[in-house]
Amino acid sequence: MQTSLRPIVVFDLDGTLADTSADLIAAANACFRGMGHGDLLSPDSDALTAFQGGRAMLRLGLERLGIPDAGLVDAQYPVLLAAYAEAIDTHTRLYPGVVAAIEALRAAGFATSICTNKPGGLAEALVMRLGIRHLFDALVGADTLPTRKPDPAPYLAAVNWAGGDPARSLLVGDTVTDRDTARAAGVPCILVSFGPEGQGVKRLAPEALLDHYDALPDLVRQLLGD
Repeated sequence: MQTSLRPIVVFDLDGTLADTSADLIAAANACFRGMGHGDLLSPDSDALTAFQGGRAMLRLGLERLGIPDAGLVDAQYPVLLAAYAEAIDTHTRLYPGVVAAIEALRAAGFATSICTNKPGGLAEALVMRLGIRHLFDALVGADTLPTRKPDPAPYLAAVNWAGGDPARSLLVGDTVTDRDTARAAGVPCILVSFGPEGQGVKRLAPEALLDHYDALPDLVRQLLGD
């Protein structure tokens, strides 16, 4: 039984803990090939869209073809998920310093968890394949609750299920969705600057920017005072 609540750091997954863009793009391109088209998305220039989710990638490809959605996105989304599940970690890599930073936080008494808009089963599979599942006390996916980020409920579940203290918590993410989630939950937000937008995430006015995971423990202590 949890006797005391711990300060906690909640992490987004795609684009925050790991660069998953190439495998996500590959899954979307598999859909387009199945529809009789070639590869419509690039893992280099379309990484930002990849981190916005499967439907965003499908919409972008259809826009490039000049084809109205007309239900195609919803129809192809399960196909995309199946293709992604088959090759979930072919190109995916953890960002440098992730493991050491999380281990340092946990050694200092922080709980850690994941709150992602990736479907929960895929998120669990990916972190297991990456060898980092043991570093997190809880994982909340897009389908764990009836709502998803930027609704604050998944974030709060990721805090509470890990035995964390919402009043001493923060979110580490990479997109406007994470910024809006933190704002809705009334907690600080750290945005990584090594994603597709780079320093462009400054426009979202996070409480801090993270240029490398080596700096994360100090940033967390500055923001949470622990």
